[in-house]
Amino acid sequence: MADRGALWKTLGPGLLMAGAAVGVSHLVQSTRAGAVYGFGLLGLVLLANAAKYPAFRFGPEYAAVTGTSLLEGYRRQGAWALWLYAGVTLATMFTVQAAVSVVAAGLAKVLFGLDASAPVVAAVLILVCAELLWLGRYRWLDRVNKVVFAVLTLSTVAATLLALPRVDWGATPFWPAFGDLGTADVFFFAALVGWMPSAIDIAVWHSLWTLARKDDAGHTPARRDVVTDFHVGYLGTVILAVCFLTMGAATMYGSGRTFAAGAGGFAAQVIDLYVATLGEWSRPLIAVCAFATMFSTTLVVVDGFPRALAGLALRLRGPEAPWTAEDHAPAFRRAYWISLAVLALGSVAVLFAFLTSLKAMVDLATTLSFLTAPVLAWLNHRVMHGADVPADQRPSPALRAASLAGITFLTGFALFYVWLRFLAG
Repeated sequence: MADRGALWKTLGPGLLMAGAAVGVSHLVQSTRAGAVYGFGLLGLVLLANAAKYPAFRFGPEYAAVTGTSLLEGYRRQGAWALWLYAGVTLATMFTVQAAVSVVAAGLAKVLFGLDASAPVVAAVLILVCAELLWLGRYRWLDRVNKVVFAVLTLSTVAATLLALPRVDWGATPFWPAFGDLGTADVFFFAALVGWMPSAIDIAVWHSLWTLARKDDAGHTPARRDVVTDFHVGYLGTVILAVCFLTMGAATMYGSGRTFAAGAGGFAAQVIDLYVATLGEWSRPLIAVCAFATMFSTTLVVVDGFPRALAGLALRLRGPEAPWTAEDHAPAFRRAYWISLAVLALGSVAVLFAFLTSLKAMVDLATTLSFLTAPVLAWLNHRVMHGADVPADQRPSPALRAASLAGITFLTGFALFYVWLRFLAG
């Protein structure tokens, strides 16, 4: 019983990772994949999750083994690693935050009948998230996300099971028609992989949340509990990705319908996917659940980027003490809130720039994450095999091979994308 109690206290960071992942990548990209390709991209979805698994796992596992965040691991590789991570973060954070916020805003417009534009609603949601983090910090972030993720998982699995009888198994493909694929298809595949299950940046956030969770739980978590927590969250994201793809295939594939370009129109279509399988009675419940899901994702991302940037600023100054969450340090809090303000302003600017097309903005954000994924996966691999990780605590030969295979796949696909986008005649 004691071990079960300790594990329950440790649960949280893995679900925060899942809460950040199950948002645009699932509600938007997985559903689009099912609607356009049926089950043809199921293999790609599973491959992307498998390829990124080691890079995501190394974040919390490094924190459990060393008692420090992944950023400290980068610092020990050299200042170049910190600056490389800073460049990747600055290149992606505004579009990532804008993408998750505008989908949440679209759902809020549908749920509450708001007339304000999506960027304005998104800006208000970001401010609300900032206020929640000011009041509750990690504790509120953890509690809100746990409840929302549990409700989302139950409702999505139920809707998927009810949608299965609607699948035309004889007409729905299980692999793409490779002879008919064009460059636009490959570009969508890249966008799908970019956030499947999410951007690898979250591995850094996960390591920081693991340290913060130690303070909240009042004890140092064991490595096995941290890995178990990670597996709970990661497996949940995989299952939900398959669920959303299935609902897209069951309700939209071959129907001739396409997704709306605007945030409000798209949000209404996502809600209709659930209602089509659960019944009209479920519309208010599903609208609340869908909005809560994207609000939770927005909240987690609003915390994740500033937390990482604040930690990055401190790591550029010096080393990190083991098992010390720096949330309450004056330098950390100052850097955190400055970063959050910059993130909010930059994200709102991106929203207005891409006001007319939700899909264009989402594809931009996910593609940027896709192109930076090999770099972060390689960094995480180096860190987990670094000298500060005891030899008996390093990844097993099988996990090391899986990590290298994942890096190879992500690098090869990224190079092919660059060639096709910029170099092919």
